Amino acid sequence: MPSSLQCQEKLHVAIIMDGNGRWATARGLARAAGHEAGIEALRRVVRAAPDENISILTVYAFSSDNWKRPESEVAALLDLFRRFLDSETEDLVRDGIKLSIVGRRDRLPQDLVCEIERVEAATEWGDLLHLRVALDYSARDMIVEAAKKAAASGELSRDSLTAALGAPDVDLLIRSSGEQRLSDFLLWECAYAELHFSPKPWPDFAASDLKEAMASFHHRERRFGALQAA
Repeated sequence: MPSSLQCQEKLHVAIIMDGNGRWATARGLARAAGHEAGIEALRRVVRAAPDENISILTVYAFSSDNWKRPESEVAALLDLFRRFLDSETEDLVRDGIKLSIVGRRDRLPQDLVCEIERVEAATEWGDLLHLRVALDYSARDMIVEAAKKAAASGELSRDSLTAALGAPDVDLLIRSSGEQRLSDFLLWECAYAELHFSPKPWPDFAASDLKEAMASFHHRERRFGALQAA
């Protein structure tokens, strides 16, 4: 059982938001409807995160491999993300939530890149929660780029790679929809992450499911390779 101090630590939680398309298909809806419902689930989790002592929340929105999906679905996803940025900025600023986008930007439409930069600047001073959204993201590619950056600085080490990647280690990784794999997400940062797999598709994920995952996390003993304390 962790100490009360451990339970009060500010945590980095990562979520693979999986199952939007299957959720929609099971209901006879277009896959885009599943992604719309997934945005509502994200809003619920973002609102609930600070109450669970989460200070950094990193979510997997669009992987670099997702470019292989049908062009119409990719276009719908990018348009949905554009609308999310436009509609959420005021609430993010009001609620003290800092938004950062991690991943490549050179393959995104230029108007979306400009919108990302606008929202990042507007929310820069948010100190309640740091919401990191992985877009056109590949952990392997990020590690390669971080290694190049660290080597160019003259110091290639664990610390320099972590600094180049830009976020602390993940404490808890949650994946929805029953799949049990990392899918090229935060591979370096999840070296000692606890894992929680929910059978629910992401659109059905609620604040109570986040609370359940956090309760499971707090009942685990994290030894990081060391022996259990006597």
